[in-house]
Amino acid sequence: MLPLLQHFSLSTTCHLLMKVLIYSAHEYERPFLTHAAQGKHELQLESRALGAATAELARGYEAVVIFTNDDASAPVLEQLQALGVRYVAVRAAGHDQVDSAAAQRLGLRVCNVPNYSPYAVAEHTVALMLALNRQLLRAQANMRRSDFRLDQLVGFNLHGKTVGIIGCGKIGGVLAGILQGFGCQLLAYDLYPNPEFVQRYGLRYVPFEELCATSDIISLHVPLVPATHYLMNADTLARCKSTAMLINTGRGGLVDTRAALAALRAGRLGYLGLDVYEFEKGRFFEDHSQDAAPDPLLEELLAEPNVLVTGHQAFLTNEALTDIFTTTMASLDAWAQGQPSEHEL
Repeated sequence: MLPLLQHFSLSTTCHLLMKVLIYSAHEYERPFLTHAAQGKHELQLESRALGAATAELARGYEAVVIFTNDDASAPVLEQLQALGVRYVAVRAAGHDQVDSAAAQRLGLRVCNVPNYSPYAVAEHTVALMLALNRQLLRAQANMRRSDFRLDQLVGFNLHGKTVGIIGCGKIGGVLAGILQGFGCQLLAYDLYPNPEFVQRYGLRYVPFEELCATSDIISLHVPLVPATHYLMNADTLARCKSTAMLINTGRGGLVDTRAALAALRAGRLGYLGLDVYEFEKGRFFEDHSQDAAPDPLLEELLAEPNVLVTGHQAFLTNEALTDIFTTTMASLDAWAQGQPSEHEL
C-alpha cells in the first residue's frame, strides 16, 4: 500500500473554490491534475481507495474524486453525506461503482467523464489483438533465452478476418475505423445502431448470436449493467468459433473469467485478451509483488500461452489523462459556482 500522497495546494494566486479529496491517486496523475486544476481548488491526494474504512478521510471536504475501483455504494455514500461531502466526481466513463439511486436520495451530485480520447482504448484493443495473434510475449521470452526458433509462433493475418464489436459507440466506432484499415470484415451489435458507421466503415449490425457465431475476433465495449454482467459466459462462449479471440477492454464483469478459462483449456476458445478483470478491485493499480497470497485465478490466466492480461491501462495516454482531468475540473468549477456539471449522472 502506498503511503498517503502529500497534501498540496496548487496555487495561492487564485481564489480556492472548493476543498477536494482525490481517492486512489497515483503519481502518474499528478502532472495532469496540476495542469488541469490551475490553482482553483485545494486538493488532497489519497493513494487509498474510497470505501467504508476510508470514507472518514473526507471529513471537511466538499467534493471527492474517485476512480474505477473505488466503492461508492449506498453505505459509503451515506458516510460521505454525513461528513458534509456534497459532490462525487468519477474520473472515468464507467460509473457502476456508484449507487446512483442512493446518491440521488442523499442529495449528492455525481458526474463522470463520458468522453476521453476513445483512441486510447481502441488502440490498446488493437495492441492486444496483435500481441496475442503474433505471439509477441512468447517470442520475446524465447529471444531472451537466445532461442530463435519460430515454432509455436505462427499467427494469422488480420486482413480479411471478421471482427465483431459488441457496443459500437465512440470507442467501438474508432476501433471500427482502425480495423477497416487492416482490411477486416466488421460486424457490430448495439442496442442503438449508428447508420453513419455503416456508411463510413462498411460494418453490418447483426444479432448478438450471429456475431458470436461468425466472428474471428470479438471485442467488448459495453458498460457493466445487470443486463451485461457475464455477457460472455459458458453458454455464449459455446456459440463462438473454437479459434475465436475474445478481447475485453470494457469492464471485468462482462466476462465470466472461469468460464473463459475453461473454454480455452478445452479448445473451445482460441485467445483471450483482457485489460480489465472481474476481480481487479483491490489488486489492480497497486504493487502486490510481495504478496504471500496472489490471486489464484489470475495466476492461472497468466500461465496460459494464449492469454494476455494488462492492468487496466487502456486509457493510459497523455491525451486521455489530459481529457479526464480537464473534464473533471470543469465539473468541479461548475459545482463551486453553483451551476450543474455538464456531465452529471
